[in-house]
Amino acid sequence: MTWEETIQYIRTKEEYKDLVRLAYLDADLPENVELYKSGNEYRETIKIIKKFAPKARNILDVGCGNGITSISFALDGYTVTSVEPDKSETIGAGAIKKLKNHYNLSNISVYEDFAENIKFPDNSFDIVFARQSMHHANDLNKFVAEMARVLKSGGLFLTVRDHVIYNEEDKKWFLENHPLQKYYGGENAFTSEQYKNAISQAGLSLQKELKFYDSEINYFPGEHYKQNRKQHLKNKIGFLANLPFVLSLYNFHIDKKTNNITYETNIPGRMYSYIALKK
Repeated sequence: MTWEETIQYIRTKEEYKDLVRLAYLDADLPENVELYKSGNEYRETIKIIKKFAPKARNILDVGCGNGITSISFALDGYTVTSVEPDKSETIGAGAIKKLKNHYNLSNISVYEDFAENIKFPDNSFDIVFARQSMHHANDLNKFVAEMARVLKSGGLFLTVRDHVIYNEEDKKWFLENHPLQKYYGGENAFTSEQYKNAISQAGLSLQKELKFYDSEINYFPGEHYKQNRKQHLKNKIGFLANLPFVLSLYNFHIDKKTNNITYETNIPGRMYSYIALKK
């Protein structure tokens, strides 16, 4: 199956209903945008952008699928250039164009190409953003180098929700457990060191590596993992677990006790995010 055929198929299956909704893959394109834009992931993404690129005006959004990120940025006033190789009108460039018309946006352009092949001039963008796309790179070093080339000096390279593996055995486990890999076979992942080396070799300065539990951006789907913690605490102390201060202390205790690693090893293809600046 192609990626488009896979998504069309799982939309018809009750067992994938929650996944389709929480992964913003519903056939109702505006609904996907509204759900994403109102969620914690986008809120945290904007926080990072405001902190590291407060004066940014234009964004290159790479591998943006059905356009939930591009449209959200455009609705918030950024000038957006979307790059998506899939032409599909449900999960690709065609979907972004539909959403552009739906929201009557004039500050977004859509290009159908792979990230490694973009032809934009050097030093063109304040921000290069990539959500769940860097780990799909055919050539990771070339992918990041091309992103760095078109980024302005001092610009922000923000890549979020990339699958991280520890070794080849871990990668095999991840691929075997990915719910859609058996249909379309297009998943991939790299080690943390491979991502960081590619960023460094491209002349970018890594500001922060957000590991799986470091940010809500990385949770999948939604707030599933933190909710599991909250339920576990509620089973212990009842309604007190609903108090933000109590839950915060509990999360701090668990994070410190486990250093996050214990939990990460139980998550196949756990997701990391990377914040870097062009020197």
